[in-house]
Amino acid sequence: MRKYRVSMLCLTALILFSGCDQSIQDPNVMFSEKHKDPIQELEKTSKETDHSQFGYKQTFYVPIYSDIYTDRDNRKVLLSATLSVRNTTLKKSLYINKIDYYDTDGALVKSYLRAPIELPAMATLNYIVEKEEDKGGSGANFIIEVEGVDDTVTPVIEAVMIGNFSNKGFAFSTEGTPVVH
Repeated sequence: MRKYRVSMLCLTALILFSGCDQSIQDPNVMFSEKHKDPIQELEKTSKETDHSQFGYKQTFYVPIYSDIYTDRDNRKVLLSATLSVRNTTLKKSLYINKIDYYDTDGALVKSYLRAPIELPAMATLNYIVEKEEDKGGSGANFIIEVEGVDDTVTPVIEAVMIGNFSNKGFAFSTEGTPVVH
């Protein structure tokens, strides 16, 4: 009986302490090379840049599905999504000024940037929206604003959603679309 109590006490302590540090549970932190938030890392290393010299600026709309309906009973399946912003140039940096996440009704759920970030040549920023984050809904989206020295720094922006229902898994992707102002 004593071993059972000690085991339960240890298990309870482990559960309590693991819930204290949210960064340990964040997949963006867990799966990054340095175990730090990839957006915050780029914000910290971003150089002071004279944005007035830039000749390219574009806003992109990226559809994200937090959930989808699976059958005639209108059951929803929650999805995880990975947002990917890729700088496709060999020598020029891409600057990201905004990454905002909106729900199905068009309400802002979260702004991911506190300051512009610099994405070096050929680099990729991946960011995970967890399956348990269901605030976005089936019509969620990102608005991403980028800029660079000229239009040769046009990024590739995509999202990949994955989920499972019953014993079947599925994945699909969406592409960022330029927003006309």
